[in-house]
Amino acid sequence: MAVDALDTRILRLLLEQPRTSAREYARILGVARGTLQARLDRLERHGVITGTGPSLSPAALGHPVLAFVHIEVTQGHLDEVGDALAAVPEIIEAFSITGGGDLLTRVVARDNAHLEDVIQQLIQLPGVVRTRTEVALRERVPHRLLPLVESIGRSTRVPERPR
Repeated sequence: MAVDALDTRILRLLLEQPRTSAREYARILGVARGTLQARLDRLERHGVITGTGPSLSPAALGHPVLAFVHIEVTQGHLDEVGDALAAVPEIIEAFSITGGGDLLTRVVARDNAHLEDVIQQLIQLPGVVRTRTEVALRERVPHRLLPLVESIGRSTRVPERPR
Protein backbone atom coordinates (compact mmCIF):
# COMPACT_ATOMS: atom_id res chain seq x y z
CA MET A 1 0.00 0.00 0.00
CA ALA A 2 1.32 3.45 -0.85
CA VAL A 3 1.62 5.74 2.15
CA ASP A 4 1.53 9.44 1.35
CA ALA A 5 2.59 12.49 3.37
CA LEU A 6 -0.76 12.77 5.20
CA ASP A 7 -0.69 9.08 6.09
CA THR A 8 2.82 9.56 7.43
CA ARG A 9 1.71 12.49 9.58
CA ILE A 10 -1.25 10.45 10.87
CA LEU A 11 0.96 7.47 11.73
CA ARG A 12 3.47 9.75 13.48
CA LEU A 13 0.71 11.17 15.66
CA LEU A 14 -0.64 7.70 16.47
CA LEU A 15 2.83 6.60 17.57
CA GLU A 16 3.72 9.76 19.49
CA GLN A 17 0.29 10.50 21.02
CA PRO A 18 -1.61 7.19 21.12
CA ARG A 19 -4.22 8.33 23.63
CA THR A 20 -5.39 11.38 21.71
CA SER A 21 -8.91 11.49 20.24
CA ALA A 22 -9.62 11.39 16.53
CA ARG A 23 -11.12 14.88 16.80
CA GLU A 24 -7.87 16.19 18.28
CA TYR A 25 -5.78 14.39 15.62
CA ALA A 26 -7.88 16.06 12.91
CA ARG A 27 -7.40 19.47 14.56
CA ILE A 28 -3.62 19.00 14.86
CA LEU A 29 -3.36 17.86 11.23
CA GLY A 30 -5.68 20.56 9.91
CA VAL A 31 -8.00 18.09 8.18
CA ALA A 32 -11.69 17.27 8.50
CA ARG A 33 -12.53 14.55 10.97
CA GLY A 34 -14.16 12.56 8.15
CA THR A 35 -10.93 12.73 6.13
CA LEU A 36 -8.95 11.51 9.11
CA GLN A 37 -11.41 8.67 9.78
CA ALA A 38 -11.37 7.58 6.13
CA ARG A 39 -7.56 7.50 6.21
CA LEU A 40 -7.52 5.53 9.48
CA ASP A 41 -10.06 3.05 8.09
CA ARG A 42 -7.96 2.57 4.92
CA LEU A 43 -4.75 2.10 6.93
CA GLU A 44 -6.51 -0.52 9.09
CA ARG A 45 -8.10 -2.26 6.09
CA HIS A 46 -4.68 -2.59 4.42
CA GLY A 47 -3.06 -3.91 7.62
CA VAL A 48 -0.80 -0.90 8.22
CA ILE A 49 -2.50 -0.22 11.56
CA THR A 50 -2.85 -3.55 13.33
CA GLY A 51 -4.12 -2.55 16.75
CA THR A 52 -4.82 0.24 19.17
CA GLY A 53 -4.22 -1.43 22.52
CA PRO A 54 -1.67 -0.42 25.13
CA SER A 55 1.95 -1.49 24.94
CA LEU A 56 2.83 -3.53 28.03
CA SER A 57 6.17 -4.06 29.73
CA PRO A 58 6.98 -7.68 30.66
CA ALA A 59 9.63 -6.36 33.07
CA ALA A 60 7.07 -4.23 34.90
CA LEU A 61 4.84 -7.32 35.04
CA GLY A 62 7.56 -9.18 36.97
CA HIS A 63 9.38 -10.80 34.01
CA PRO A 64 12.58 -8.76 33.52
CA VAL A 65 14.63 -11.54 31.89
CA LEU A 66 14.42 -11.56 28.09
CA ALA A 67 15.84 -14.38 25.99
CA PHE A 68 15.74 -15.46 22.38
CA VAL A 69 15.34 -19.21 22.06
CA HIS A 70 16.11 -20.90 18.74
CA ILE A 71 14.23 -24.16 18.37
CA GLU A 72 15.16 -26.96 16.00
CA VAL A 73 12.15 -29.07 15.03
CA THR A 74 11.82 -32.58 13.65
CA GLN A 75 11.04 -32.35 9.95
CA GLY A 76 7.30 -32.18 9.30
CA HIS A 77 6.38 -31.07 12.84
CA LEU A 78 6.72 -27.29 12.53
CA ASP A 79 2.99 -26.58 12.74
CA GLU A 80 2.53 -28.87 15.77
CA VAL A 81 5.40 -27.25 17.65
CA GLY A 82 4.19 -23.78 16.67
CA ASP A 83 0.74 -24.58 18.04
CA ALA A 84 2.26 -25.95 21.27
CA LEU A 85 4.33 -22.78 21.74
CA ALA A 86 1.12 -20.76 21.86
CA ALA A 87 0.25 -22.55 25.12
CA VAL A 88 3.43 -21.31 26.87
CA PRO A 89 2.60 -17.89 28.39
CA GLU A 90 6.24 -16.83 28.69
CA ILE A 91 6.63 -16.96 24.90
CA ILE A 92 5.62 -13.52 23.73
CA GLU A 93 6.56 -14.02 20.06
CA ALA A 94 7.53 -16.90 17.79
CA PHE A 95 8.64 -16.91 14.16
CA SER A 96 9.51 -19.56 11.58
CA ILE A 97 13.02 -18.70 10.39
CA THR A 98 15.76 -19.67 7.98
CA GLY A 99 19.31 -20.37 9.10
CA GLY A 100 20.28 -22.05 12.33
CA GLY A 101 17.03 -23.49 13.58
CA ASP A 102 13.40 -23.62 12.56
CA LEU A 103 11.75 -21.29 15.06
CA LEU A 104 12.88 -18.19 16.91
CA THR A 105 11.00 -17.32 20.08
CA ARG A 106 11.12 -14.30 22.33
CA VAL A 107 10.78 -15.54 25.90
CA VAL A 108 10.38 -13.59 29.15
CA ALA A 109 11.00 -14.93 32.65
CA ARG A 110 11.02 -13.85 36.29
CA ASP A 111 14.67 -14.82 36.73
CA ASN A 112 17.28 -17.17 35.27
CA ALA A 113 15.90 -20.20 37.12
CA HIS A 114 12.45 -19.54 35.70
CA LEU A 115 14.00 -19.16 32.22
CA GLU A 116 15.62 -22.57 32.65
CA ASP A 117 12.23 -24.04 33.60
CA VAL A 118 10.64 -22.56 30.46
CA ILE A 119 13.45 -23.92 28.28
CA GLN A 120 13.05 -27.38 29.84
CA GLN A 121 9.34 -27.17 29.05
CA LEU A 122 10.17 -26.34 25.42
CA ILE A 123 12.66 -29.20 25.11
CA GLN A 124 9.97 -31.66 26.19
CA LEU A 125 7.50 -30.62 23.48
CA PRO A 126 6.94 -33.40 20.91
CA GLY A 127 8.88 -32.54 17.76
CA VAL A 128 11.51 -30.35 19.43
CA VAL A 129 15.01 -31.66 18.72
CA ARG A 130 17.10 -29.01 20.50
CA THR A 131 17.14 -25.40 21.61
CA ARG A 132 19.76 -22.67 21.73
CA THR A 133 19.23 -19.72 24.05
CA GLU A 134 20.62 -16.21 23.97
CA VAL A 135 19.88 -13.96 26.95
CA ALA A 136 19.44 -10.25 26.24
CA LEU A 137 21.64 -8.12 28.47
CA ARG A 138 20.36 -4.63 27.66
CA GLU A 139 17.97 -3.12 25.16
CA ARG A 140 19.96 -0.93 22.78
CA VAL A 141 17.20 0.12 20.37
CA PRO A 142 13.67 -0.18 21.72
CA HIS A 143 10.89 -1.45 19.47
CA ARG A 144 10.13 1.44 17.17
CA LEU A 145 8.41 2.15 13.91
CA LEU A 146 8.51 5.94 13.60
CA PRO A 147 11.89 6.08 11.77
CA LEU A 148 10.57 3.54 9.25
CA VAL A 149 7.30 5.45 8.79
CA GLU A 150 9.22 8.69 8.27
CA SER A 151 11.61 7.11 5.75
CA ILE A 152 8.64 5.71 3.79
CA GLY A 153 6.96 9.11 3.91
CA ARG A 154 10.11 10.79 2.55
CA SER A 155 10.45 8.28 -0.28
CA THR A 156 6.82 8.75 -1.41
CA ARG A 157 6.78 12.54 -1.51
CA VAL A 158 6.17 14.00 -4.92
CA PRO A 159 8.94 16.44 -5.87
CA GLU A 160 7.84 20.02 -6.35
CA ARG A 161 7.62 21.21 -9.91
CA PRO A 162 9.90 24.09 -10.86
CA ARG A 163 8.07 27.37 -11.32
